[in-house]
Amino acid sequence: MPIKRYGTVQTGAGGKALPFARAVEADGWLYVSGQVAMEDGEIIDGNIIAQTHKTIANVLSILDEAGYGVEDVVRVGVWLDDPRDFWTFNKIYQEYFGEHPPARACVQSSMMVDCKVEIDCVAYKKKDK
Repeated sequence: MPIKRYGTVQTGAGGKALPFARAVEADGWLYVSGQVAMEDGEIIDGNIIAQTHKTIANVLSILDEAGYGVEDVVRVGVWLDDPRDFWTFNKIYQEYFGEHPPARACVQSSMMVDCKVEIDCVAYKKKDK
């Protein structure tokens, strides 16, 4: 099965080209790049609640584009700017992944852009040959 890349022509803050794909699919595995609360190339205003909903919506949009669903997600990585946001983030995260909880890592980290949360994931779906 060939490797398929999603969203290789994309821009970030300030209209700068981003040198990576939004996701890459290989042999039933989908690797979704870290997503933030970005809309039209800019981070949305808002607290951890608004940014978490937007970030997860961006992840789900990529999964949907590639033909995957939340039930196909096997691992999620989460980076939070402020560890005090952990429990608020978890409450929102559970709304989306509660019935299909994947393995997950969550750490506090300084962000490369001015956001409160970043999420990446790996999904798997057996593909017909």
